[in-house]
Amino acid sequence: MSISLAAAAAAVEAMKRSQDSYTFTIGKLDAGMAILIGERAHLIEFPSVLLPPGSTTGSIVNIAVHQNLSEERKRDQQFWQLQHDIFETFGCSSPEPPHLEVRNVTQTSVTLEWPPIKLATAKLRSLDIYKNSQRVAAIPSPLTNTSTKLSGLSLDTPYTFQLVLRTSAGTFHSNIVSIRTHTIADTSGISVCFGTVADPILLEDAKSALREMKAKWSDKIQIDTTHFVCTTPAMTPSGAQASGGSVAAGPGVEYQKALQLSIPVVQPQWILACLTEKKMVPIVAYYLGVTPPNAASYYSQRTQSMSQASLPSSGSASSAHKSAPNRSSMPVPSRGTDGTPPQRKSIEPTPEDPEAETEATQQQKRSASITETRHRSNGTMDRNFKFPQSQQQPLQRVASPPSQPSSPPPVPKQQHPHSQKPIPLPSPREGEAGEEMPPVNIITPSSVEVPPPPPVEKETRRQVIVDEEDEDVGETVEIDL
Repeated sequence: MSISLAAAAAAVEAMKRSQDSYTFTIGKLDAGMAILIGERAHLIEFPSVLLPPGSTTGSIVNIAVHQNLSEERKRDQQFWQLQHDIFETFGCSSPEPPHLEVRNVTQTSVTLEWPPIKLATAKLRSLDIYKNSQRVAAIPSPLTNTSTKLSGLSLDTPYTFQLVLRTSAGTFHSNIVSIRTHTIADTSGISVCFGTVADPILLEDAKSALREMKAKWSDKIQIDTTHFVCTTPAMTPSGAQASGGSVAAGPGVEYQKALQLSIPVVQPQWILACLTEKKMVPIVAYYLGVTPPNAASYYSQRTQSMSQASLPSSGSASSAHKSAPNRSSMPVPSRGTDGTPPQRKSIEPTPEDPEAETEATQQQKRSASITETRHRSNGTMDRNFKFPQSQQQPLQRVASPPSQPSSPPPVPKQQHPHSQKPIPLPSPREGEAGEEMPPVNIITPSSVEVPPPPPVEKETRRQVIVDEEDEDVGETVEIDL
């Protein structure tokens, strides 16, 4: 019984040996490879390193091959864990399309901005800007740059803009932004960077004007800065810092940036002119170093406003008091007690009216000079001129009785044009009615021929010379004076 059991165990072991191992004969042994010959003349190339020590050509070896299931299960677990980690890291998030926004719009430019782009695990290929569905250019340094400025646009024209992001995970389009450029009367697009302004009042007036125009300003040059405003490029504590360190007279950093970026440098009076004109004023007359055309008017208005602020508030009372002497300078004409019309007196210009006095004086001097030059130039007298009769026939005095006081002959008075009365003549008295009086030559105003006064000539010297050349003097007559 024991023999039979031992024989069975040997048979099983031989069966296992036949199933688990194979017998080979080493046919050729090389440095790195051995040729094994099987029972059915199978040739197998086997690494010589794996042969038992001392094996040579002709040695018989048994090779067994077993499957390691536990290692296979461990390997599978590691593989699927790696796949899960890859999916969680690179498969759950994807690049996001950029969100485009408008920062500033002017008459000929637009400034766009967007948040930093998110690529997730993808790689960036390009970021392009499109205008009206046409590619304009690629954004430089797209991983750090978040804004751009497009110039050369037309006045008062609509435009559309869009960003296109291309990555290794695909292409992503941003939202479409629609804008319209400003008209010449819209000044809200002005973006000013203030430099050194020596006059603080002028600086505050410029800022107030910007607030009224709904414009903006800053102390640093930004991408949407349209103008750099200053009165001097030198550095001050409230303006730009000097590039040379502590040198206060050197040009500031912001001023140098403005020159590098081709930003126009103007004076604060340009902002005031835009507010006054209510439109964009050309900047040629307001460049740094040029006298602005509105500088004199600005300082005069500021001086006037300061003087008005210092005056008392009783302006109306002073004006009424000042106009009172002008009204009372012309006296009211007095009327006589006997009903005679009032005598008009020549009104002389009051001291408050220097223009009338100056005009009258100039007129008298002009007429006298013209008459004098006329006589000097001709050297003769007018042929139709006549002397008054009073000078040719002297008056005879009338003898009056000693009892009566002598009365001078009546002097013709200047009659008013509205009242003409006959001049009373001396009548004979009652006691002297029978006496004969010597004849008296009485000269009445109507019998005296008085030459008319020279007309007021307002012509210039040139016109007087022309009249003298046209006048026909004729023959001259010598008169004994």
